[in-house]
Amino acid sequence: MKETVVIGGGPAGAAAAILLARAGRDVTVLERNSGPAHKVCGDFLSAAALQRLAQLGIDPMELRPARINAVRLIHGNKAAARPLPFPGIGLSRRALDEALLREAARSGADVVRGHTVRAVSTGGSSIDVDGGPLAGSVLLSTGKHDVRGARRAAGRGPFIGFKTYLALSRAQAEALRGYVEIVLYGGGYAGLQLTEANAATLCLLIRPDQVAPMASWEGLLDWLRAACPHLAIRLAGSQAMLPRPLAVYGMPYGWVNRPVPSDHPRLFRLGDQAGVIPSFTGQGVTIALFTAKLAAQAILSGWDAWNYHRALRAEVGALIRRTNRLHRLLSCAAAQRVLALGCQFCPAVLGLAEAWTRSTGMRRHYSSSTELAHPWT
Repeated sequence: MKETVVIGGGPAGAAAAILLARAGRDVTVLERNSGPAHKVCGDFLSAAALQRLAQLGIDPMELRPARINAVRLIHGNKAAARPLPFPGIGLSRRALDEALLREAARSGADVVRGHTVRAVSTGGSSIDVDGGPLAGSVLLSTGKHDVRGARRAAGRGPFIGFKTYLALSRAQAEALRGYVEIVLYGGGYAGLQLTEANAATLCLLIRPDQVAPMASWEGLLDWLRAACPHLAIRLAGSQAMLPRPLAVYGMPYGWVNRPVPSDHPRLFRLGDQAGVIPSFTGQGVTIALFTAKLAAQAILSGWDAWNYHRALRAEVGALIRRTNRLHRLLSCAAAQRVLALGCQFCPAVLGLAEAWTRSTGMRRHYSSSTELAHPWT
């Protein structure tokens, strides 16, 4: 029986494996992709995420990311821009995940590639993974994908998310450089920024009833160009870098795991399996890395999963729920117009929105290297 099995080798799972392996724990990471793979993610790393990666011994700047210093909000022909309080970077999940998995293996974790976990059973004293009692503790870090037997108690959200990479024209790449752009359109929004090798990440949210009449990805892009003059300019002369876009449906934005005493004491949820923050915040990887540190500290301190999830909910629950309210405003056509006008005439409004997407609780734990004090005893 393995001491600890991490299901999923994304930022949360790989970071937790690094911390536990360095503490001398027997850790196995089961990653479904046999090699580097793209993920549905905005590819933005905040200053807090960069700090946490540095604590893990990883320097993302070695991967030649794009530096991002400002945010630009666009609605129709209106635009507002504001510097970020702390610079971030654009780095693909393909590059980030591989760097973390390499570090996990160097730290002593057994990284098993090409292994898809089909089911988890928590009915007994041990946790069965794919029918065998393989784990003392399981860290569930499968991101947006649920595993049979351990599904999140969350409903489906009303959006389809798409992601692709584009090679922009030289002029448009230079116009975008240094910015993350949030483009509002009827019923949804898109994010555009540069990553390593000058590739532009385009992510967008749209409702299924809007997608249905478009029939194809090219049809959807044509609709976006018509609905968003700014995107029409940005995408002019661009070349697709993926054969088809990545897609995910029904992300439960605003959901935070609510632990109950009947939960298995050694099943720890990390990243999007613990809570789902709206994508426009750029805090998804930050929260994933935070859950990794909190889970590793909890296990090393002898906590059970119920207490870990209660502590996690106390730290990030309010942040996720608060930003979900802003997500709903960004998805409402009438509110989009008001927000765009407010930001155009008073850019400080963008600063208020940015402040809503950060958590002081996470920063406290990032700066602490001590073991957690148990809050529930």
